[in-house]
Amino acid sequence: MNTVIAFIIIFGALVFFHELGHLVFAKRAGMLCREFAIGFGPKVFSFRSNETLYTIRLLPLGGFVRVAGEDPELVEIKPGYNIGLVFGHNDKVTKIIVNNKTKYPNAKVIEVEQIDLVHKLSISGFEQDDDGLQTFQIDERAMLVVDDQETQIAPYNRQFASKTVPQRAMQIFAGPMMNFILALVLFVILGTLVGTPVKEPILGELTSDGSAIESGLKQGDRVLSIDNQEIVNWEEMVKIIQQNGDQELLFSIERGGQQLEIPVTPKVRDGEKIGFIGVYPSVEKSVLGSVTYGFEQTYFWTKQILVGLSQLIVGQFSIDDLSGPVGIYSLTDEVAQTGIYNLMRWASILSINLGIVNLLPLPALDGGRLIFIGIEAVRGKPVDPQKEGIVHFIGFALLMLLMLVVTWNDIQRYFL
Repeated sequence: MNTVIAFIIIFGALVFFHELGHLVFAKRAGMLCREFAIGFGPKVFSFRSNETLYTIRLLPLGGFVRVAGEDPELVEIKPGYNIGLVFGHNDKVTKIIVNNKTKYPNAKVIEVEQIDLVHKLSISGFEQDDDGLQTFQIDERAMLVVDDQETQIAPYNRQFASKTVPQRAMQIFAGPMMNFILALVLFVILGTLVGTPVKEPILGELTSDGSAIESGLKQGDRVLSIDNQEIVNWEEMVKIIQQNGDQELLFSIERGGQQLEIPVTPKVRDGEKIGFIGVYPSVEKSVLGSVTYGFEQTYFWTKQILVGLSQLIVGQFSIDDLSGPVGIYSLTDEVAQTGIYNLMRWASILSINLGIVNLLPLPALDGGRLIFIGIEAVRGKPVDPQKEGIVHFIGFALLMLLMLVVTWNDIQRYFL
């Protein structure tokens, strides 16, 4: 149960902050955000605030922000339709009733002659028993009512396509950007709570399964040299230990003002040749150190994930090395058993991974959409929306197929 709760919290936070980035920058650009959703499928919980419907949906497979103009807009009202009009205090139309007009006895019913809900925001038509053509202005926040469900209209200046190239690019990029910011914040919090590793070769906490504690090394020892090779920083010490698994090394250390020499034989784990002695670096706590640690760790894991992706592209990794939701859940279970701090570090790494994957130049991902905006910026006009939609649909279908394959591999790996 603890793993389930941890997985839901981590996954929910990653998706929430990703979609929050899209939402905030869409609203800053003046776009009408119809829905902010966590998950897909049927709605479990929803409420409306400031033009946006906030929902939690049944299937925890991601989330989305639905911006006006990105999808086919509202029900098309054609000449000859009979519709009801409800007016506000400014004599502008505030509700357009498409059906079930009897539920709105105060609505003015007209036969539509012409209507424009995008540019002119006007509607012309004939009232019953009146041969004169009447024209009415529509409020820019008017609601279109279909089957008793209200949906706000979207004038062109509130739609995604009406905004500048930088505004649209920023709205799309903001999702992955928020994942990097979330990772950075979590690493800074970790540095504040746990402390940040010092670069000097001073031993921190020793593990019970390592050769350091068995050989007599103690927390606080400063390593001066190994096999007469001077040690200046922690990385040098780690490199020598990793390269000399199962080989005795002579540690020259300083302890309490005295210099001691202690032989240590690094152990190796099953199936590996990398040596370890079971010791953590010494840590210190400071605000500046925590912030620096946050940036360093964010950069380090970004680089590691990019290297892994490049190896996948050139064929050094196979599809069997990928993990989907099932694999992530299993790994979260392992990490959760090691403590809350490691769980926070794992969440940070997942957040960076989500940001990078979404920036890949693949259709249906944020990176793919940025490619189309880049093409528009170069050629001076947008790509045909229908053609772009087809590309994204095909890309989405292929991604779902890949997800099924990866999930099946995860199920076989962890449960069969």
